[in-house]
Amino acid sequence: MAKKVTFDYDLIVIGSGAGGSAAATLAARAGKKVAIIEADTFGGDSPNWSDVPTKALLHAAQLYDEARHGARFGLRSSTLGYNYPSLRTWKELAVKRTGAGGNRNYYEKEGIATFHGLAHFLTPNEISVNRRHLSASHFLIATGSHWVAPNIQGLKDIPYLTPRTILEAMRPPKSLYIIGAGTIGVEIAQLMAIFGTKVYLAEVASRLLPSEDEEVGLLMERVLREQKGVTSLTQARTLSVVKDGMGKRVTYTRGGVEKSVKVDEILIATGRMPSVDLGLENAVVKYSPKGITVDTHLQTSARHIFAAGDVLGHNSHTHTALLESQIAAHNFIHPKSKLSPDYTASPRLTFTHPGIASVGLSEDDCIKRDLPINKAVAPLNIIARSNTSDFRDGFAKIITDKHGVILGATIVAPHASEIIHELALAVKFGLTASEVASTPHAFLSWSEAVRVAAGKLVR
Repeated sequence: MAKKVTFDYDLIVIGSGAGGSAAATLAARAGKKVAIIEADTFGGDSPNWSDVPTKALLHAAQLYDEARHGARFGLRSSTLGYNYPSLRTWKELAVKRTGAGGNRNYYEKEGIATFHGLAHFLTPNEISVNRRHLSASHFLIATGSHWVAPNIQGLKDIPYLTPRTILEAMRPPKSLYIIGAGTIGVEIAQLMAIFGTKVYLAEVASRLLPSEDEEVGLLMERVLREQKGVTSLTQARTLSVVKDGMGKRVTYTRGGVEKSVKVDEILIATGRMPSVDLGLENAVVKYSPKGITVDTHLQTSARHIFAAGDVLGHNSHTHTALLESQIAAHNFIHPKSKLSPDYTASPRLTFTHPGIASVGLSEDDCIKRDLPINKAVAPLNIIARSNTSDFRDGFAKIITDKHGVILGATIVAPHASEIIHELALAVKFGLTASEVASTPHAFLSWSEAVRVAAGKLVR
């Protein structure tokens, strides 16, 4: 009789961010022997370097900005100031309170073995970490992604900021050139502009936030320009950067004309690449620079190895990585009743002010699929709350199919990330605009804009 192979662990999870943490915990609670490996700070990107610290600073910035403009409500607040080191202390407190950052102890309390270092596959069932060899019957790869600098002449020769390193700065730069106007580029542009930075926001696409509906990018460009003095450089290709005295000179081309601007700092927010440098060839796992290939059950070409989160190459939100982590854990624990992640109603969020939230198909998605649609937009200024809060920059937009079933929606408003969930439910469960419109919406809530937009589609 063949000798049964014994492994050190039932499951080794590589990466302790959103894509790995849930699976490790669920597997350990199901009685499996689990190890988790982290090359950077335990907890991964979201609690340490992105979501939590960015939102903590954005909350403070938006509070400061609102208060500074309080004269219209009769508040004497024009002399308000800020102390940036204290703001950083607040950010660090928020990270600490959330508890998911630097949380190695949490895993150890759950009975999960922890290792700090780079994991590298030696064989399909064996990895090395800091010259130690560990084996497992199953693996989950959740190594996430990392910021990559675009190919711009001179960029390699000068120091530049990333969305991670700018949060560690001792003070906001006097001027900043941001390359990339996706969610993170736009959030940082508003954050820094509120604290007095002169911001240039460069984007190759024809609008800011190119993955959102056109109205969103146009509105945010106007809001950032009028309220914060941000210069949006859409359809701009950054050509080169050179050191210029104490600052940097950036040359870009726009509308066929070459121009240059001198700034203190440059921030790269153009994109992330999956972190796939872990000897996947030795594990016979198919991948490309764009990410690891998985089936609908999140299994790689090596059936005993799962993958979840940004390493799959779809630069998703943290809640999507968590969903995938939970599905991968289920499929490892219950191989006979495998599940597939359902992404239909995952909201997409940008935490600016006004906030931006969308769900389901965008108008561009519908055009690409040749879907006949109806759409309606309700501007914020038609609901009562916009008067009592003196805030009018935004809208609710709903897209339905020809039968009135809601396919997608976008909210641009204060608290957009909270308002979007009724539309996420509508998308997930195939509700019609008529059903949403006939649901009572609390008077003087921002959500009335949703009712109005849905009502326009019923007529």
